[in-house]
Amino acid sequence: MAKNDKVFSAELLDQLLAGRDPQRVLDSGGLIGELKKALAERMLNAEMDVHLANEADAGVANHRNGSSPKTVLTPEGPLELSIPRDRHGRFDPALIVKYRRRFPGFDDKIIALYARGMSTRDIQGHVRELYGIEVSPDLVSAVTDQVIDEIAAWQVRPLESSYAIVFFDALRVKIRDEGLVRNKAVYLAIGVDAGGCKHVLGMWIEQSEGAKFWLRVMNELKSRGTQDILIAVVDGLKGFPEAITAVFPDTVVQTCIVHLIRYSMQFASWKERKPIAAALKPIYRAENAAAAERELQAFDEGFWGRKYPMIAQSWRRNWEAVTPFFVFPEQVRRIIYTTNAIESLNASVRKAVRNKGHFPSDQAATKLIWLALRHITQNWKRPPPAWQAARAQLAIQFGERFVFND
Repeated sequence: MAKNDKVFSAELLDQLLAGRDPQRVLDSGGLIGELKKALAERMLNAEMDVHLANEADAGVANHRNGSSPKTVLTPEGPLELSIPRDRHGRFDPALIVKYRRRFPGFDDKIIALYARGMSTRDIQGHVRELYGIEVSPDLVSAVTDQVIDEIAAWQVRPLESSYAIVFFDALRVKIRDEGLVRNKAVYLAIGVDAGGCKHVLGMWIEQSEGAKFWLRVMNELKSRGTQDILIAVVDGLKGFPEAITAVFPDTVVQTCIVHLIRYSMQFASWKERKPIAAALKPIYRAENAAAAERELQAFDEGFWGRKYPMIAQSWRRNWEAVTPFFVFPEQVRRIIYTTNAIESLNASVRKAVRNKGHFPSDQAATKLIWLALRHITQNWKRPPPAWQAARAQLAIQFGERFVFND
């Protein structure tokens, strides 16, 4: 069809709109609803024609046997349809599957609302207000449960052979377990490939972390195809360094500088945080590890270090995982300086789970969080502006290990 060709002539449109209330034309009970009903019933009758023709080709004597009314839920509201029947009762239309009362597209609406963190009650109210129909909590659960198989496939999908950077972090959610509501951690891994594009590699729910848990995660990543991780950015995850070294021995483990700064702020009052942050800045902005250590010593001996000795102590406890940061040039430091890439994702997920209070099971939590991840990451298409400069430096730093996957 040519770009300027009209699907409907002006005469046909005038005929359709004649005598209509302009304010109701686009309502589900107006012209649009009537057109949708007419088109749906025409498609159903066309399906019946094909069905009867196939029966005749197979030597089966079959014919139409009237129709039966059926109300289906559509994204625009309820729609009353006449479903054609055949004598033998074998007609099962593809448009409206037998025993199904939801029009294609309605389920997607429910899932989209759920992914945005709306509670079941909120979804019921939203659908009632917009479409004038009632949906039960069981229907919302049934619709959203359709993604469980998709989640299972996502969790074992093949990964790239190499990632330049992988960010690991956790967020806490409340989940009912054996009759008690427990705080469980949802661990996320975001991989950045050589082109600078981000990918959520996996999601794991665990009540406690440790070397055994992280060893299982690392082996899972490897079994799914990842053979090398250049840099892993973490926030003091217990048992993580030992596990990743066992599976990916060449990976540089870098602690999140921003998490160290935030931890330092816990010892101070709100008014003191800004000057303390300024006093810490020379440490992580130092030219190299030796200069950074001198700056840490200067902080420790200064006013804030004497007032809050726990701050310098926390930096020294993590110093081994801080110092790799100073090997990299400024372009790479900007990328690995923080787990912001994953923290912004966590913030969006937290927003989605905020209305839930607690989840009845791990599976319920997995379902909502995965739907939220799918909704959030659909706009992850371009690398950050700083990636171009960082990529050149990473290629120099890691040589043949920095590879573009096909």
